[in-house]
Amino acid sequence: MRTLIILTLLAGLVMVTTCYESHESMESHEYHNPFINRRRANDFIQAESRLESISQERIRERVKAPQERQREICEDYYPCELYAFRHGYAAAYKHYFGRRRTK
Repeated sequence: MRTLIILTLLAGLVMVTTCYESHESMESHEYHNPFINRRRANDFIQAESRLESISQERIRERVKAPQERQREICEDYYPCELYAFRHGYAAAYKHYFGRRRTK
């Protein structure tokens, strides 16, 4: 009977030491609630820089690089697009639209 009590106490001690979960093992304080408030999500970005970046993006959309314009023109013309798959958009644009003759 005495050995049974000792074995039970020893098993309990082993279980307590191996199953103990410390605060460090959670790896984060957000363990129970990993999501943050919607208002706090973008607090690290200043409102002024956010508006400035949006306006810069709109400017970049309006002012396109010449290569981008040439690519769009080539994509609209199917034979040019097929030629571009083989030789690239710069060569396709030059082949179909580079030698324009005006009368």
